[in-house]
Amino acid sequence: MPTKTFVLDADGESLPSTTRVNLEKYQSALNAAQFEAVTTSEGALLVVAGAGTGKTKTLTYRVGYLIESGVAAQNILLLTFTRRAAQEMLARAASVADTRCAHILGGTFHAYAHKLLREYAPKINLAENFVVLDQADAEDTIEIVRTALGFNKKEKRFPKKNTLQRIISTATNKQIPIEEVIENAYPQFFPLTDDILKVADAYRDYKHANSLLDYDDLLTHLKTMLETREDLRHRIASQLRYVMVDEYQDTNLVQADLVALLSSVHGNVMAVGDDAQSIYSFRGANFRNILDFPKRFPNTKIIKLEENYRSTERILELTNSVIRQAKEKFSKNLYTKIKPGGELPAIIAAPDERYQSRFIAQRILELREEGIALNQIAVLMRNSRDSFDLELELKKRNLPFVKYGGQKISEAAHIKDFVSYLKVLYNPRDILAWNRILRLLDGIGPKTAHDLAEWIKTAPNPYHFATANVSPKYLDALKKLGTMLASLSQNLMNLTTVAETLLKYYQPILREKYYEDFSKREKDLENFLGIVANYTSLATLLADLALDPIDLSAMETKATLKDESPLTLSTIHSAKGLEWHTVFLINVLDGTIPSRYAVGETESIDEELRLLYVALTRAKNLLYISYPIICKGAEDYFGNPSRFLQAMPESLYEKLLLVDSRQVQPQLNAPPRQLPPLEQDYDLPF
Repeated sequence: MPTKTFVLDADGESLPSTTRVNLEKYQSALNAAQFEAVTTSEGALLVVAGAGTGKTKTLTYRVGYLIESGVAAQNILLLTFTRRAAQEMLARAASVADTRCAHILGGTFHAYAHKLLREYAPKINLAENFVVLDQADAEDTIEIVRTALGFNKKEKRFPKKNTLQRIISTATNKQIPIEEVIENAYPQFFPLTDDILKVADAYRDYKHANSLLDYDDLLTHLKTMLETREDLRHRIASQLRYVMVDEYQDTNLVQADLVALLSSVHGNVMAVGDDAQSIYSFRGANFRNILDFPKRFPNTKIIKLEENYRSTERILELTNSVIRQAKEKFSKNLYTKIKPGGELPAIIAAPDERYQSRFIAQRILELREEGIALNQIAVLMRNSRDSFDLELELKKRNLPFVKYGGQKISEAAHIKDFVSYLKVLYNPRDILAWNRILRLLDGIGPKTAHDLAEWIKTAPNPYHFATANVSPKYLDALKKLGTMLASLSQNLMNLTTVAETLLKYYQPILREKYYEDFSKREKDLENFLGIVANYTSLATLLADLALDPIDLSAMETKATLKDESPLTLSTIHSAKGLEWHTVFLINVLDGTIPSRYAVGETESIDEELRLLYVALTRAKNLLYISYPIICKGAEDYFGNPSRFLQAMPESLYEKLLLVDSRQVQPQLNAPPRQLPPLEQDYDLPF
């Protein structure tokens, strides 16, 4: 008699292992390449997904297909680069299949690493209540050891805390020696290499002594655990029958190693990404990871998604031409069936930046009159500073806009103050958090705070300041603080009550320290209490704040709230993954795109080309590319259009000539003054 087996998922529901999937549902919703990617379930699979080709949809349906095939949710891992992306995919997958999709493992690399390290901390000599440092906290910790080593008093200029953090982090993410990072990126500090190495060693030791992990440690500690503890690697990887990775082109070497380790038992690994959109090498992303995926995983099946659902045919012809200039790439050709034709992209040589800004503002007003909402329009730029002149013009014409790249709410000083109280409740030995809240007390400066922090390290009860050797003038304030914290530490299950009590204590400090705008900051804290109310675990709250910072604060959004949704100003890096009806790309000059620092290096030039490609592929219907002929500096100079523009076939774009109405001849038959053509050579290169 034949026997059927059932696979139980995390919710206790069961499905027969012989479940048949309704393939018609998938075939009708997907194109041929997407369908092949979704239904190829065994072995290594690389999906090279061009811009706008339905990458997210493919991953979403892959999750649904696996679940409907009888794979248990806890046997599927989906790694992404933002928590929002993971949540969106799982919600959409649930609508494709059923609610079991929402229970698969996953999230960001750092969040998943954090989860595993919490689970296995006792087995790898890691404190169970370790604290995760966000970037600002990591910089502050480096400043502590930098000062302790006396490097703040050097006669020669020594790197500041943020520079030191970048040097150490770059070396970790790229898996190269610190000496190499300094030599290549910070040659001015090369004579100080030995001292910088001392700071890096002291930083590592300080973190270990105080149970602190920074972002990079989360990944490197997990990698070390999986490489050195065969039993743990096998236990974890055995559970993961299917590993999927989104935006694989953005992984660094450590993340690529983790993917290989986590999929080492079953070998079913799917990487989805686009080599043409690899633009984050400055964060440690390694372009070679996606190119070398077939080498790392033998017998890899490669599927290319080339049917585009975003842009018009004319825009795709231009973007295909741009990326063909890259030296190293997976060859592909994006095409569209649903948006044939369209307007040619336009290239505008503006007399100067002022003309460029006037053109963009006027064209935006015209588009709005034509029924295109402002929030469907974006102005993209290489550097945030490139839009300063345009911002003045938009304000003059009363055009609301929001500019991306602002501070996160959890990076704001008043929020960091408040979170520090939560941190010392979670870990009474968190010296960094103690140092911050002690200095909020009237009269306590760096030395007193440091002395108290040293006492806290070994005190039997860190909240009982009556036993501390401290000046009597501080004792009442310290006792009040310690008594409150001791009381709250007994009731951490009710985070809302804890947060409300802390806010009542902190408000007088807030009003004194930030008297110029305390009301706006109070509003931030009220909003923050709403966030806290969604949590039942203090450990989870603090981890989420460190791993996935919350977006703009009330202070920052207040100025952008208008009667209509604003248009977007954004750097190209911040715009990746987004799309708009109309895109303006400004200041496309040699020296900007490509950067003057990239000239001469093939790999760097290729990344600059990919940056331009990312910008152009954000446009759905209209695309305008502009640059000023006369550039402002200490002295005015001629700017050259980007070499990438000059390599484009003229048949793929139209030139838009700007004519100032105040300079047009009154005679109707008089030709307007034309700007120099795109291909003109200028005597003064950028």
